[in-house]
Amino acid sequence: MRSKTFRPCCRKIFSNEFVSEPGEKFPHPALGIDHGDARIGIAATDPVGIMAHPVETIHRQKTDALQRIGEIITSRRIVTLVIGLPLHLDGREGESAVKARQFGAMLRAAHPLIPLHYIDESFTTVSAAEKLHEAGRNARQQKQWIDQAAAVEILNVWMAGHGVG
Repeated sequence: MRSKTFRPCCRKIFSNEFVSEPGEKFPHPALGIDHGDARIGIAATDPVGIMAHPVETIHRQKTDALQRIGEIITSRRIVTLVIGLPLHLDGREGESAVKARQFGAMLRAAHPLIPLHYIDESFTTVSAAEKLHEAGRNARQQKQWIDQAAAVEILNVWMAGHGVG
């Protein structure tokens, strides 16, 4: 009986560069975005999509969000964008979802070659808050990290839907 040969999803080129094999989809690293009026949480996957981790919180009053995300895309070699879409419990899109889509349209215009996905972000902030609480962060400490943690949850939902993570 012959043993099966392990074939990884990608091959390593240099110490931190991965490319997909011909014909395979390889959407990583991906950038997760938790869009908000005051703050935008940012998270990213590792180059092979095993896990998502927090990157930063962009304070919209102090920073040009599109410019900062562009810098992150370049420095992390992002190949996929994932924006959380806040839907109502009945699945309808409200004002926040419209704003997230408008922001997504601006990102798409600035980075037309990078695929952009919208993911239902229902309960991602609740899930993120629970995980921060379990990690010993109280409500006051959570404010600093909650947007990044929600962006991590957005990426986790997206990866689960793509058969990874």
